[in-house]
Amino acid sequence: MNSQSEQQTRTRTGMLSPYRALDLADEKGLMCGKILGDMGADVVKVERPGGDAARNIGPFFHDEPRPENSLFWLGLNTSKRGITLDIEKADGLEILRRLVKTADFVIESFQPGYMDRLGIGYSDLQKTNPGVIFVSITPFGQSGPYRDYKTSDIVAWAVGGEMAPWGEPDRPPFQISHHSQAYFHAGADAAMGTLAALLYRGNTGEGQHVEVSIQESVAQCSDNVIPAWDLWQELRKRGEDARGGNHRATRIWPCKDGYVSWAHGGNSRLTPSMPLVKWMKEEGFADDFMRTFDWDRPNFNDTTQEEMDRIEAPTARFFMAHTKAELLEGAIKRDVMLYPVSTTADLPGNHQLKGRNFWTEVEHPELKTSIVYAGVFGRASEAPLRISRRAPRVGEHNTDIYERELGMTRKELLMLKQAGVI
Repeated sequence: MNSQSEQQTRTRTGMLSPYRALDLADEKGLMCGKILGDMGADVVKVERPGGDAARNIGPFFHDEPRPENSLFWLGLNTSKRGITLDIEKADGLEILRRLVKTADFVIESFQPGYMDRLGIGYSDLQKTNPGVIFVSITPFGQSGPYRDYKTSDIVAWAVGGEMAPWGEPDRPPFQISHHSQAYFHAGADAAMGTLAALLYRGNTGEGQHVEVSIQESVAQCSDNVIPAWDLWQELRKRGEDARGGNHRATRIWPCKDGYVSWAHGGNSRLTPSMPLVKWMKEEGFADDFMRTFDWDRPNFNDTTQEEMDRIEAPTARFFMAHTKAELLEGAIKRDVMLYPVSTTADLPGNHQLKGRNFWTEVEHPELKTSIVYAGVFGRASEAPLRISRRAPRVGEHNTDIYERELGMTRKELLMLKQAGVI
């Protein structure tokens, strides 16, 4: 093959193009299949007849609550094909076993033991396909005292330790987002585990069971809570400055058209205040207290709350006199560690994201329009990641999979549909 043909082949295929995944997961694990699909795998989303329950999660396209209109569903099921199958029926179980023979990955998010009771757990399916990589995403893992507990995203965020430090100190903690942040972390971890297992299979020929605890994914998803205890035996508290201290510092500041992120840190290397103070002096916002304050004190955390309040009052007035764009431009010019807080409305027009063609427009003929999606998670020069197709409609690829691949007749499909199997 000449170099031009090799380049064309690489352009047409993804790094996981030779592999197939059966995605049986609900909203807890949809991200895993999406990542594998964007990497080129043939991901077949297996839904119950009538459609997955996650299709009822809003928001909905044009606020019309229909299974085909769930933007949550659409966003997490791009790059997948879709079939319907009731795996609790005998015929459905037999069909799944046939599908597993040609599958590399099986992704599921049922309660521990559910797949085993149906006879399609890892120990069962590896007899059908010794190289299969079986991926389980569960609330608390396959073992331990919480093994059989159920969860929701807000529960996982709380018990994973990431909720307690966030919010105002005199108010309850809050969840990081309305949608499934904990599940997104678990799905990404499951994808990484899948790829590690695939590498292992390439060296040994053996499949394995990869299991992800959503609680554990949350517990290790940031460098804030657990490392603070490991390094300093300190518990992060809401509204507390980094590594404790004698004061509460503002981190998010209102400005003319939104908010910016900034924290005074004295003359430290990590959060130096001096470039901002100099800027405030130039524009007449720094008062006598700020001009005479000892910014070189060795431990800025020893600053009292009264002192911090006197520092922050003119700082707040300075920010309110500028827009986010003005503050960002000035911060870049003066080496100030300040960042605008982008809203959802800001992101589509962000120059950096547009410059890298991050946003991907996908046609939706069934909606008679196209929808702009957030792009893939990374770039690869030899086998580019991409959104290859919109999310499947309910049972959209039943004919492709059952009739053309498994060799079933139209009559068999009709009988299976009448029996509620597909």
